[in-house]
Amino acid sequence: MLVSLLINLTDKISLMSGRISALLVVPLVMAMVYEVVSRYFFNAPTQWAFELSYMMMGTIFMLGLSYALSMNQHVNVDFLHDKLPKRVIATIDSIGYLTIIIMTFFLTRILIINAVGVYETGEGSGLSAWNPKIWPYRIIYVIGFALFGFQCLAKFMENILVAFGHDLKE
Repeated sequence: MLVSLLINLTDKISLMSGRISALLVVPLVMAMVYEVVSRYFFNAPTQWAFELSYMMMGTIFMLGLSYALSMNQHVNVDFLHDKLPKRVIATIDSIGYLTIIIMTFFLTRILIINAVGVYETGEGSGLSAWNPKIWPYRIIYVIGFALFGFQCLAKFMENILVAFGHDLKE
């Protein structure tokens, strides 16, 4: 079934995104350790540590967003999910996912326009002497929200199938 293939493909992409996100924790920790040692042992703070840390943490968050949704690691109203029938919950969830898909579509569109604008102007962060260009970081926003939107679409399709009585493998 085509829908099932799309759902599985989206889940695999989200898994890959989550793994990349997890791997980025290592250089983030290494950069922070370097900054602490440099600052407190050699009295020579870096110019790049603050900006690198928020950009890497933002990247980790953005790339991990679709993975968290894929693994059902998001906030849920469990007392409703425990009491209502599975098909009713799937119907309610599908309405919620459809709403998120619409909002994510418009947000991603705006983020693309913003990323292009930042690239064209060569805008820097303006937060430190390092002042890196921020267009790569803005592209991560676009990728992260697009992946999240596609994962919401996969969840929407799953819930529609369940609402119409199709049993999905968990």
